[in-house]
Amino acid sequence: MNRQQLAHILRSACTIVGDKDVLVIGSQSILGSYDEDDLPAEATASIEADIAFLDDPDRGKADQVEGIIGELSGFHALNGFYAEGIHVETAILPEGWRDRLVGWDLLSSAPAEPHFLEPHDLAVSKLAAGREKDKTFVNALIVNGMLDVKTLHERNELISNEHQFLKDRSRSHLNNIGRASGSQT
Repeated sequence: MNRQQLAHILRSACTIVGDKDVLVIGSQSILGSYDEDDLPAEATASIEADIAFLDDPDRGKADQVEGIIGELSGFHALNGFYAEGIHVETAILPEGWRDRLVGWDLLSSAPAEPHFLEPHDLAVSKLAAGREKDKTFVNALIVNGMLDVKTLHERNELISNEHQFLKDRSRSHLNNIGRASGSQT
């Protein structure tokens, strides 16, 4: 997915639900910080954008987006990419993530005023999910110098202790990356 495709999803989603305050929470959130031409292929391989609305306590907006521009929708068939409407609480994020959100000035996403996870917060969330595709995504960003392992360790410690197993698993992964690159913290 590229920025223009993501802008199309954001524009459509915000029009559907009448709320311009949208959060890109999945891997495509990296497009809020980097242009697709600067990213490794592993970072833009997905054809789905996980989006949430900051004001969606009952998940109604996410469900509307999912139903109209989600997987297997007419939008998906026409464009070759789609939105997955999710709730903000779906992702495991480090404390303070809302204070570190980033935006973009891409006018083609209007009326959306999108927010994106800061890349280190995104990476920690992906590691907490623990899927192989998420580890590949994070590793590619580290290898390409887009993430700092020390900062990832710090953000990982900001995950709630309620998710201690996930923190430990992520820490182990980061330690292995650190050993492989000679920069373990």
